[in-house]
Amino acid sequence: MKLNIIYEDKHVLCLVKPQGVPSQSDKTNDDDMMSEALKYLSGKEAKPYLGLIQRLDRPVGGVMVYAKNEFANKELSRQVQMRQTRKEYLAVVCGRPENETAVLEDYLKKLRTINMSKVTTADDRQGKAAKLEYEVLGSIETEEYGVLSLLKIKLYTGRHHQIRVQLSNAGIPIWGDNKYNKVFVKKKEFTLPALWSHKFGFRHPKTKEYTEFMSVPSSFPFTLFNI
Repeated sequence: MKLNIIYEDKHVLCLVKPQGVPSQSDKTNDDDMMSEALKYLSGKEAKPYLGLIQRLDRPVGGVMVYAKNEFANKELSRQVQMRQTRKEYLAVVCGRPENETAVLEDYLKKLRTINMSKVTTADDRQGKAAKLEYEVLGSIETEEYGVLSLLKIKLYTGRHHQIRVQLSNAGIPIWGDNKYNKVFVKKKEFTLPALWSHKFGFRHPKTKEYTEFMSVPSSFPFTLFNI
């Protein structure tokens, strides 16, 4: 796998993960981003270090950031835990939201046996608070799928399948989502959800300056919009 490297210094490595590639090794034994990045660093360093700062679900593509030493890993992980990083996604959803901007706040419960999550109630002990904010960037009428809308999403929490579950629950499921979009669940052909890690921002562990990396998707249905 040829890595798409956005940025690299002594502390940080920023890559673009293709859709369908695991963030790290799993039971499928397919090529994964973590292993490929370590191979890349092994060609430059005797004992490379790599810390995964934010994990993307396998179907999701876009910006991923890694720490190249323990110091950077500790500092960036602290920022993630304190919600001091900025996570922004792009998604194409089926339908047109009623509001141009909205904040969605739910409680999500992970269903481990089927690798899905669902919206639950605040008094559910297994439920975890989930929050995101979206803005509609544009809508278009298509012959096959009806109205599709492009959303910019700011993620405040990092729950399992959070964006996919919350948007589906709000009545605007993501195009191509075979788990949470009823239209695509019924379809026989395999599709990847139109969800992309667009921006990731943080304070550089060494310089403390705010740093932001961006990636723009080039696959359908994102290509229907002027991004």
